[in-house]
Amino acid sequence: MFETKIRKVGNSAVVTLSSEVLAAMDVKEGDSVYLARSDDGGMRLMAHNPELAAAMQAAEDVMDENREMLQALA
Repeated sequence: MFETKIRKVGNSAVVTLSSEVLAAMDVKEGDSVYLARSDDGGMRLMAHNPELAAAMQAAEDVMDENREMLQALA
């Protein structure tokens, strides 16, 4: 478990992530992270958007199923 503080910067509240947290999440400065409410009412900070990953997988499935038609259209 990692601990961090919430600070005020201008009109915003910010959370600073240590280099250890960034390494554990496999992200770097400038990357996007996603915050989602968990089933227990808490929050989860994720390195990847699960909704986008699911949409991309669905698109790949459609492309695989219709490869010949898509090649003909190209």
